[in-house]
Amino acid sequence: MNASPITLLVCALGGEGGGVLTEWLVDAARRAGHPAQATSIPGVAQRTGATTYYIEVLPVPLAQLGGREPVFSLSPVPGALDALVSSELLETARQIGNGMASPDRTRVLSSTARLLTTQERMQLADGRVEATDLLKVVQVFSREHQVFDMNAVAKECGTVVSAVMLGAIAGSGLFPFERRCYEQAICGGREPQQAGGMAQASLRGFARAFDIVAQRRVQADFVAQLMAPAQAAAKAAAPVRHAEDFPQPVQEMFALGYARLLDYQDRAYADLYTQRLRQVLAAEREADPAGAHGFAITREMARWLALWMAFDDIVRVAALKARATRADRVRGEVKAAEGELLKVYDHFKPGVPEFAALLPIGPAQRLLAWDRRRIAAGREPWAMPLKVGTHTVFGMLALRTLASLKGLRVRGSRFAFEQRMIGQWLDGVLQGTRRDWHLGHEIALCGRLIKGYGATNERGKHSLLHVLEHLAAGPDAAAAARAIAEARAAALADDAGTALDAALVRHGAPPREIQPQPIRFVRKPKGSRLPA
Repeated sequence: MNASPITLLVCALGGEGGGVLTEWLVDAARRAGHPAQATSIPGVAQRTGATTYYIEVLPVPLAQLGGREPVFSLSPVPGALDALVSSELLETARQIGNGMASPDRTRVLSSTARLLTTQERMQLADGRVEATDLLKVVQVFSREHQVFDMNAVAKECGTVVSAVMLGAIAGSGLFPFERRCYEQAICGGREPQQAGGMAQASLRGFARAFDIVAQRRVQADFVAQLMAPAQAAAKAAAPVRHAEDFPQPVQEMFALGYARLLDYQDRAYADLYTQRLRQVLAAEREADPAGAHGFAITREMARWLALWMAFDDIVRVAALKARATRADRVRGEVKAAEGELLKVYDHFKPGVPEFAALLPIGPAQRLLAWDRRRIAAGREPWAMPLKVGTHTVFGMLALRTLASLKGLRVRGSRFAFEQRMIGQWLDGVLQGTRRDWHLGHEIALCGRLIKGYGATNERGKHSLLHVLEHLAAGPDAAAAARAIAEARAAALADDAGTALDAALVRHGAPPREIQPQPIRFVRKPKGSRLPA
């Protein structure tokens, strides 16, 4: 009898129970009467460490071997895997990059969940690896694949992801085991109804994943499921007559931006976004009539313009915290059971800039000047610490009242200031695009500099204005585009601004002015002594 073992590589991050999953699989194999062997290889790749577990199971029952015992391999052979299961999408792609998966043999079971790498987190801008690119890798280098959010299933069922991965393996039909063998392995040999609380949670996660994978969905179905929320929001928010005004590569990003601004303010504000984007499209069509660059300027502006126009303020924060979806998410995160009381306290510390933002320019300037005088005198900036119980009627009423002040936002000083800054950037993009497509594209990408809030946001706007004033107007459009690209990369690589100033000087621009910082003297408490 010549039967090759079924080979499986399990990829789990630190703390996800990969070792327990391996024990379950070996236990299930032995309960089903099949020889099995498992080995583990600890690693330090990715985020919290990534350990791979290699399992081989002989498809022939031990009773049919006539006393013979199979000899298993201790490590996987690249390209010779029957299946690869992973709890994280980038980890799946990394193992595929190591040559483990084969397009004509390997079945891939992967989670769409992402746990960002250290390198991704270190980026000042958006350093995330695109999930769509990772999904394409899975699609190309697998015989068949099942992809879904295993972490979401684990949270929903109140268990860990290892139980969900076991259900995915069982539902795929990879091993010739009955379902009860897996369930008995989870329960330690007991019947499911006799299992304890933790085992019951694991059984729920196992069953949910089993049902998902057993449906044998193709990869296109999973991608459609993954993208369905964004597509539904875009269709509901953006009227077709607006989306059709833009070329196909821009429509999805435009629809998402329109939906964001419609939620942020109102239809008139979303229409202003549309009007601004039409100006960019007209300039890009003039610079690139054939659309050889795929309307990349308009697409990038659709992204960064929407994010800037939906700047954070106290009205926006209150609106987000008052949503019912947030309450549901909090209950899910703390695993509050139905009927249990849950108290949620939100801490706020609005200062003078937050209150002045909603006031007209005149009163806002006087209020800000008063606060600057306080700071210059060595005092702390004025702020109002608040602790709001958002589980109470009064707390939620306070949030909803603040969230309803959208009308004050458009009359406030902050709104006027942001629109003026957006207008300067937009004019720079339009003028740069008319001069040279690449110059307009680089200026559009400078929208990445506007991020965060408070001092971080102010630094980004200050850097953007400096780049527009001293680099974008250079006589050589191609050289200006290269200089802006270098300056933007420097600004995103160093939040202190040293690299940006060096890049500016290299291209003949003056460094940014040093922003004044107040010096505060702290009085020594009476009776205190200096250390020896």
